[in-house]
Amino acid sequence: MRLRPQPRADQADPKRWLWVLSLITPISALIPSQLVYWTGSPLFWWSSAMLVFVIVPLLDWWLGDDGNNPSAADCEVLDEASYYRWCTWLFLPIQFGSLAVACVLWQRDSQLDVVDKLGLATSVGVVAGMGINVAHELGHRHEGVERWLAKITLAQSLYGHFYVEHNRGHHVWVATPEDPASARLGESLYAFVPRSVIGGLRSAVVLERDRLARRGVRWWSIRNGLLQSWGISALAFGALTAVFGLTVLPYLLLQASIGVVLLECVNYIEHYGLLRARRPDGRYRRVTPRDSWNSDRVVTNILLFQVQRHSDHHANPGRRYQTLRTFAESPQLPFGYATMILAAMIPPVWRRIIDPRVHAHYDGDVTRANLAPSKRDRLHRHRADLSDLGVPAPEPSVPDPHRPSATPSPAPGPTG
Repeated sequence: MRLRPQPRADQADPKRWLWVLSLITPISALIPSQLVYWTGSPLFWWSSAMLVFVIVPLLDWWLGDDGNNPSAADCEVLDEASYYRWCTWLFLPIQFGSLAVACVLWQRDSQLDVVDKLGLATSVGVVAGMGINVAHELGHRHEGVERWLAKITLAQSLYGHFYVEHNRGHHVWVATPEDPASARLGESLYAFVPRSVIGGLRSAVVLERDRLARRGVRWWSIRNGLLQSWGISALAFGALTAVFGLTVLPYLLLQASIGVVLLECVNYIEHYGLLRARRPDGRYRRVTPRDSWNSDRVVTNILLFQVQRHSDHHANPGRRYQTLRTFAESPQLPFGYATMILAAMIPPVWRRIIDPRVHAHYDGDVTRANLAPSKRDRLHRHRADLSDLGVPAPEPSVPDPHRPSATPSPAPGPTG
């Protein structure tokens, strides 16, 4: 019997040599001073923001979707190729290099005016947000080295608890009202971001406290994953402030805030309005590709290590970015993440674009969606009004997961 030859990595992945372009984003925050010097235009202090929110959406529109899915045999080859790991690892030195250069330029004796410094902070903050995405990829791996690299990457954004909450909280409760990082139908971006930030931090503390308690370890321990991550951030910010002075601290905090907000904007998009149904035992059914918004725009996928193939990521969180696939059954975003973030910043525009797609995804039955409390209350009041008038309210095709049943059901737990 002749064995079928295994494909080479360059045959298995047509985009193989494009992944190195993902490093363009951190580089764009590393070289603004040179761009300003050679062009004379202070606009380049905002270079990373221009790249992500102007150039990338235009390229996405021009080049369109990818559409290529690796086969099972391809995935085996791609998983073993170290090249893909190096593309994520190399993000870190460029990321922190751009932060160090920015600190030099933020110092009191710098020639930059305040507006230019704010532009540079925005560029560095965009890279911090992209760094959280790199940490997201690394934090899902089983290798200890990559998990520590994830914690180091999160230091720039002061968001070390993401390492704990994302894997052990978000992936368990995604597309349910219990998940602070799943946006609800009718919820604006401006209501979601603080809810997700505060809820995610609380969730991380509870998850890590319970994990330590199960192992008989006290909170103030070197084995506390949150204290490890926060300690790395404190060390990084303390060292930069000691070297460059307190003048840089406001800009360090600003760029970290921008990175966090950028992450939460992505969170808002990824599961907006989507809801997993309950099983007969009251637990939520397993996550499927139908529970995450998908986008296959090729340029953004290259820059974000295919996080836009989010449906496959949640259905198969162990997959590395180079093996993620796109599915026809997944709800599809009309544009890439950058364009959708801009739309989300204007709630009427966002709702005009995405709300009809949520309705269509659930065959017009809005009770099957993850509803914002205000929208859910209006729906219930409308049904009560119909009942008072003697008009039977339309029954949902599946039970409303937000309303208690006549007989108590078991408390929801992690996916089965």
